[in-house]
Amino acid sequence: MADLSRDDVAHLASLARIDLSDAELDRMVGELGHIITSVEAVQQAPIEGVEPMSHPMPIVNVTRPDEVRPSLTPQEALSGAPASEVQRFAVPRILSED
Repeated sequence: MADLSRDDVAHLASLARIDLSDAELDRMVGELGHIITSVEAVQQAPIEGVEPMSHPMPIVNVTRPDEVRPSLTPQEALSGAPASEVQRFAVPRILSED
């Protein structure tokens, strides 16, 4: 386990502006020590020749190509609308001009 003292944890807490009680300081000595030991173990991993990456699996964009194809005319699209004006859906005003 990492060699952390209660004073080290109190100093870190003050730098982070975290107010810890005496019991919390005592508990954090062990928890932070375990975290530091775990990080040290990960740092020992052999990474020579490993390319940096943002994701463990390759990411492929799954969008389709943008192709022009037949669709509804404005009149067909608005045919079921309760109200329309200037080739747009007309909706009731919910905000005033103010």
